[in-house]
Amino acid sequence: MSNETRSNMKQIVAAVERANGDGEVKSWWTKIGVAFENRDGSFNLRFDYVPTDRETTIQLRDFEAAEDRERERGQPRRERARRR
Repeated sequence: MSNETRSNMKQIVAAVERANGDGEVKSWWTKIGVAFENRDGSFNLRFDYVPTDRETTIQLRDFEAAEDRERERGQPRRERARRR
């Protein structure tokens, strides 16, 4: 993927909440799609998942490819997984 494509691409993330057996609610952000910026500043949204709860928070965030995250952390994902 070119840097130009990444610069006009954003992640769509949603806050997900789930209660465990003790009734404790855990929440986390999960990627649910991508957004592409048009020349006029508007966005085309492509959803992989559409939340059904009306109170779900959805955000657009700068796109960060897995390769970029690994490079910043200094080690490939599979090496980190082996250490766990």
